Amino acid sequence: IDKLLTTTRSVRKRLDLSRAVEPEIIEACLEIAIQAPTGGNSQGWHFVVVSDAGKRARIGELYRESFAIYAKSGREQRATRGEGERYEGQRMRVVKSAVHLAKHMGEVPLMIIPCIHGRAEKMAQMVQAGLYGSILPATWSLMLALRARGLGSAWTTLHLRYEKEIAELLGIPDDVTQAALLPVAYFTGEDFRPARRNPVQELTSWDSWGERRET
Repeated sequence: IDKLLTTTRSVRKRLDLSRAVEPEIIEACLEIAIQAPTGGNSQGWHFVVVSDAGKRARIGELYRESFAIYAKSGREQRATRGEGERYEGQRMRVVKSAVHLAKHMGEVPLMIIPCIHGRAEKMAQMVQAGLYGSILPATWSLMLALRARGLGSAWTTLHLRYEKEIAELLGIPDDVTQAALLPVAYFTGEDFRPARRNPVQELTSWDSWGERRET
């Protein structure tokens, strides 16, 4: 379990674009995903699996357009605020893999869009948290189940810039919120390793913000 949790990566450059993904595997992973908890046991989730080549290509076009806008904005923000060098090498690898995915999103053999009934923008913050808290655990369970079967995925949200267009393309009702877009494929190369992260002590407060646990 620890290995699964620490090596489930956002797979972008290593997605195998040439190998088909069996629908039976996706259905088995979704059976696992819907065991996740939901607020009030509402179970308002829905997963749109996109296998049609034309629809995947169109979503890929929209994703690429959104990525171009996002990348331009990101460059301007970095130029303004500057960045430290602590993880510069890792950041550049992530940037390159994100660019690769943007170029090839429409070519992935399968996409999954996790959805939840309800519209977050019409809700108070507490209710919004409950809405997303009812789809995110299931989506993460889905990614873990895929990883356990030799498939890679990546949590992406840039398609939401064109949420209405994609909803129309896929027939998603107006009262449903799209939470993410997962490109899904077998991965190439060897196994994955745990990623480099900041020390957990720097990210944890005890009893009050910024307070460290005495040792």
